[in-house]
Amino acid sequence: MSARHDSSPLTRQVTLTVLTLAAFALAIVVGFGFYAAGQADNASLERQKMFIADGLQDQIAAVEREQESVSVWDDSVVNAKAGNQAWMADNLSVWMYTYYGHNRVYILDSANHPIHVMREGKVVDPSAYSQDQPALLPTIEKLRGMLARPPKADMSGQPVRLAAEDLVSLDGKPAILSVMPLVPSSDRVTQAPSTEYLHVSVEFINDAVIGKLAGKYLLEGARLVPLSEPAGLAAVPLVDSRGVILGYIGWDQLRPGLALVRKIAPALAIALLLAGGVLVFLLRRLRRASAALQTSQDEAQYLAFHDMLTGLPNRALFDDRLRRTLLFAGQDKTRVALLYLDLDRFKHVNDTLGHPAGDELVRQTAARLKHTIREVDTVARLGGDEFAIILLDVPDVGSAEDIAERLLLKLREPFRLIDDQVFVSASVGIALSSGSDIDADDLLRKADIALYEAKKNGRGRYEVFAGDMDDLLLRKRKVESELRKALDGEGGTKLAYQPVFAADGRAILGAEALIRWGHEVHGALPAAQFIAIAEERGLIGELGKWVLGEACRFAVGTELPWIAVNISPMQLRDIGFAEEVAEILRETGLDPSRLQLETTESVLLEHNDTIGTVIAALRQSGVRIVLDDFGTGYSSLSYLRRQAIDKLKIDRSFVRLLDEDQSARAIAKTLIELALALKVEVTAEGVETDTQKALLVGMGCHQLQGYLLSPPLEPGQLLALPGLSSADRERSAARA
Repeated sequence: MSARHDSSPLTRQVTLTVLTLAAFALAIVVGFGFYAAGQADNASLERQKMFIADGLQDQIAAVEREQESVSVWDDSVVNAKAGNQAWMADNLSVWMYTYYGHNRVYILDSANHPIHVMREGKVVDPSAYSQDQPALLPTIEKLRGMLARPPKADMSGQPVRLAAEDLVSLDGKPAILSVMPLVPSSDRVTQAPSTEYLHVSVEFINDAVIGKLAGKYLLEGARLVPLSEPAGLAAVPLVDSRGVILGYIGWDQLRPGLALVRKIAPALAIALLLAGGVLVFLLRRLRRASAALQTSQDEAQYLAFHDMLTGLPNRALFDDRLRRTLLFAGQDKTRVALLYLDLDRFKHVNDTLGHPAGDELVRQTAARLKHTIREVDTVARLGGDEFAIILLDVPDVGSAEDIAERLLLKLREPFRLIDDQVFVSASVGIALSSGSDIDADDLLRKADIALYEAKKNGRGRYEVFAGDMDDLLLRKRKVESELRKALDGEGGTKLAYQPVFAADGRAILGAEALIRWGHEVHGALPAAQFIAIAEERGLIGELGKWVLGEACRFAVGTELPWIAVNISPMQLRDIGFAEEVAEILRETGLDPSRLQLETTESVLLEHNDTIGTVIAALRQSGVRIVLDDFGTGYSSLSYLRRQAIDKLKIDRSFVRLLDEDQSARAIAKTLIELALALKVEVTAEGVETDTQKALLVGMGCHQLQGYLLSPPLEPGQLLALPGLSSADRERSAARA
């Protein structure tokens, strides 16, 4: 009876209907599942393409920023037009390859002829440019056309930075091309329109560059796909300005939809028996897939706005937060403090312990800063060893100073880097918002100025921005302008000479030239002050040349055994300085052996090939090299052996304490014995008492300089001293 009921037409019809409805429902579910999976895959693919396209534009912009760091520079204009190949290699080509990974660099003159060519970190013959010229020339001519038009200005009135970029194919490989003119960074160097030299930089779009782009968005299998191979759907074309496809960037497509279908296939098979359970299961799986996709998007967004090394907000997120914070603070009538911080002598850690140690130092610094401030405040890494901290609702400047002091104390604690205990310090600039109209860029500028003052005043400290800091900058610019006029012949600058005596205190061995500037408004300005401004504003070369010429002209008309002239470390970094000294000696007729150049010992610690070359050339010509203020810096036998010198000068800080401090006597005696062991002369400066003189002579120092023997003198006063010949006195009287 049961069997007959089950096989009845009604039963069969119901069964067929149920099976048909079940199959139809299953087909709808499966079809919708595959459709949804396809749509999810398509949407994900478009998002991946957008990420790669944006990453490529970011890389092009990065190449331009890196190139701009060397193209807007007085030294670039001067050395390129002077054809200084070594300088261009160190600063414009090989450096771009070593530091940024630019594969090819061409320096072109105003007629677009190559004067310097670098390929893969090696300087090659300029004729190599002809191979790439056809591909580069359209972009170069585009920039020349832009330079020929009247300059444009931005909203602030500043001239718009000109540059031309494109994607090109070189040796069958796609590359980023960026062309910029070499332009001065200050008014001290000028060049006529249409005479600009060009900096042409090429970075190949290889798997390494593509991998870096894709890594930001967690895409795998990123690679360069040549035109000869099928690109597939997961690819973005590399198109130049003419619309020509040079290749593709391909990757392994993320398929969240297909992955989802594969995971729920067993559940779909069971759906005939457990439709309700399958529906719940599908909803849960869909929720999980959506959460995973959202997580992936969140990670990509996080990487776009955070520093990968420290996890702190990067500059983009910092700028946004600072503007928002200032907007809300203006509405709430509260104040915001901005702290601009960087580590002191961070480069020394990198140079001595390596870049991994430098990265670890940055990470540990970020952690200490984050744990020291409140949760509502923001600490961001702006790049390198620079950090910025936004403090909300700051009642007064004292509160900001307290936080800065806590940060400095925290950073003075030892760091553990690669099994070494390292002590560092930091400098902090503080700026406070003053009202609802404060601008984020202006606040950052003020914090930067305050940071500069903190470093200038000794490092390891903080400074609060004050209005007179802006005034100080204006005064520096005024002093710079007036110093330029003085050097152009309007007067005010002159030299005084302090003699150096033998142990008997009567025989004059030589004299040191000291610059004096009698300002018509400010009176006699301290030499250290206007020399520092000259170094900061790029005037030290011109000032040093004037001093050297004046001192040599004076010495050649006397019978002084030698004349000593102080030189700036910046002059020794100029590869042409030795030839400049030789030219002055030829013009004045002074024997090179009668010239001594004094510099500080810190300059010899730079391991700079240019400095070593310049010192060697000077000594070979007969000029003698003297280390001034010896013992006050990083005194080291290693650099004394590496850089041959002729004389050491014991700093006056040791000589001043000889009367009363036993340790100062021990140090002075050690320095004198060191000089004698190295077979170089030694001079003690700042001798002011007979006791100091007697002690120094007893220690073996036979060259003395100081107010006990003679202060700095006018030329005529110097030549009137008994230690000089009557002929010198007659020449001095004739000039008077």
